[in-house]
Formats: sequence, structure tokens, C-alpha cells
Amino acid sequence: MELLVRLEYFDLLDAFAVLFFLVSWVAIGWHIENPPRSKPSVSSLMANYRREWMVQYVTRQPRIFDATILSTLRLGTTFFASACMIGIGGGLALIGNQEQLRGLAQDLSLESAPALVWEVKILLILLLLASGFLKFVWSHRLFGYAAVVMAAAPNDEDNPLALHRAQQSAEINITAARSYNRGLRSVYFALAALGWMLGAIPLIAATVFTSLVLWRREFASHSRVVLLDKEVRK
Repeated sequence: MELLVRLEYFDLLDAFAVLFFLVSWVAIGWHIENPPRSKPSVSSLMANYRREWMVQYVTRQPRIFDATILSTLRLGTTFFASACMIGIGGGLALIGNQEQLRGLAQDLSLESAPALVWEVKILLILLLLASGFLKFVWSHRLFGYAAVVMAAAPNDEDNPLALHRAQQSAEINITAARSYNRGLRSVYFALAALGWMLGAIPLIAATVFTSLVLWRREFASHSRVVLLDKEVRK
């Protein structure tokens, strides 16, 4: 019954905006991870480079350089996981303080909106941050798995097990990167969800803007041109 009471404060435009937001979040992620062969995304191009990295890793002596790169990747996941935790803590603290919610409404000149409306809107942001946190933690763990498999590769490059271990590590590395990218998209859309604080139309606008930014960085960025050019020359 309490949930129905809360929903009475939202209209059909709010429902459409949230649905559009969630569909866009899922759709852009699927498009990035499953691009057409004629137009690969940056993420798919980087997957090929990760496989090539592991091939070069087998013959590189010493392998300190590879371990350093992997440590740097794990630090990135740690940073964003910590940032998500801080954001989740701040959101929960805001929900638990009615006075702060009223102050937020006054700052945005929306005094008429009851506190429970703000709670629902903040919960949407927390949903995205929680998703991002889980993705970053899993990515951190997978990068650790990749490091262990790399360490299990024989030092003798002529050993057939060396290349096999490298290929195993590459696939785990790619899976870790995929989870990391999903976490980043969750953070992007958590920021877009802030638009709902101003209303349904700003949420739709923020969703469109965020989706376009993600699409451009994956399919129309300068970094993609550079990566694709190297792929052609190979």
C-alpha cells in the first residue's frame, strides 16, 4: 500500500522517462558489446589488443612491464568502486534525513514535492551506483585471476603451455574489462539520473545526452580512428 501511495505522486511522463532511461542504459551497453562487424566499437577493438598483448607477453623477458599494466588496471577498478561506495553512503544518508531532502527541494525551487518523491528519485541513482560497484568489484577480482593465470605461464616460450596460458589470461582480461566498462556506464547513467531531480523532461534530455556521449566515444572518437588504423596496418 505504501508503494502505491508513493506512485501517486508520479505521472505518466515520469514513468515514460524512467522507462526510456532504463531501456537506453541497457540498449547502449548491448550495442557497444555487440557492434556490427562493419563498425566495431572501441571496446571490441581493445579486446583484440588485449589478446595481442598476451601473445607478446609470452616472449617478453622480464615480464615486469606486464605485471605493472595489470596492477594499474586493478587500481582503476578500486578507485571507482570506492567512489561508488561513497556515493551510495551519501545517498542513503540523504534519504534518512528529511530536513536535508526539504532543503534540496527548496534549493531547486520545488518545494511542493514531498520528501518521498525525492527518496524514489535518489533510489534510482543508488540503483545505478550499486550496479557500478558490483561491476567494479567483479572486474577487480577478474584482473586478479588474469594475473594468476599469467604467473602460471611457463618461462620457456617454446613450451606449448605458455601460449595456452596466455590465451586463457587474455580471455579473462577481456571479461574483466567488459565488467569495468559496464561499471563506467552505470556511473555515467547515475549522473544522468540526477536530471530527474528537475523533472521528467530533464531526465529524458540527460539520458539522450549521455547515450550520445557513450556512442561517440565508442564509435566516432579519435581514439577509435587510431586503433582502427593500427588494425588495418597489421
